[in-house]
Amino acid sequence: MSRTIVAFHAHPDDEALLTAGTMARLADDGHRVVLVLATDGGAGLASEALRADGRLGERRLVEAERSAQALGVARVEWLGYADSGSGPAPGPDAPGVTRFCRAPLEEAAERLAAVLRTERADLLLSYDANGGYGHRDHVRVHEVGARAAEIAATPRVLEATIPRDAIVRAVRLAARVYRFPAEFDPTSLERAFSARADVTHRISVRRHVAAKRASMRAHASQATGGGAAAVGAGGQTGDRTLAAFLRIPRPLYDLVFGREWFRDPSLPPGGRVRTEIFEGEA
Repeated sequence: MSRTIVAFHAHPDDEALLTAGTMARLADDGHRVVLVLATDGGAGLASEALRADGRLGERRLVEAERSAQALGVARVEWLGYADSGSGPAPGPDAPGVTRFCRAPLEEAAERLAAVLRTERADLLLSYDANGGYGHRDHVRVHEVGARAAEIAATPRVLEATIPRDAIVRAVRLAARVYRFPAEFDPTSLERAFSARADVTHRISVRRHVAAKRASMRAHASQATGGGAAAVGAGGQTGDRTLAAFLRIPRPLYDLVFGREWFRDPSLPPGGRVRTEIFEGEA
């Protein structure tokens, strides 16, 4: 039976990192997959050449369309909010565009609920309560996604996450072949995402890892340097983390990115881990 799955993400490229393999697997199995982006990613880091004309957000939405094509996604929708950025505080809103973290919860949830209703979504993929690594827009995705599912009466929500120990191990493996920027603190990941006991679904995406890699590659702007977070010890703009992932040799890449994890908030923690996305339905 064909289902409709809506994957809700904060910025273009988040889908590539968290749920791309699952999205490709679902599409390949004949389900309708819809990607909804809260923001245009316009405050993301990128090379100055890509930022100079103020159209980074437009470029990133185009990249999201390319990513969606690689994954077999049927529709891409932007909720119309601006990227809140990752600095100490979000910048001022641009004329007529609200930064996502400032969007009223009910307003943003109604926008997402409209997509859920139109699509008659069977499943919403959202984020865990930590928002993964804690970005303000990611936390808001969790809040907005949960409320939108209530409004639209979407029968099921799964929260994309990663067991903390798994991502720490993955970063250690990646560090063998790539030197991360000096300001990158791997210990911060020990407080991010979800405890392993909270994970309810572990999905193998090994057969679709090429599509996941193509999705990452589609976000070319995010593989360029930009600002302090991407500056190396010599002061020159360096590669972003996405570029580092794409440099991982394929066998190791398949090992690191061959599984994706979710949390079903309706299931008690510590139970059996499901290996199929629709397992655990009421």
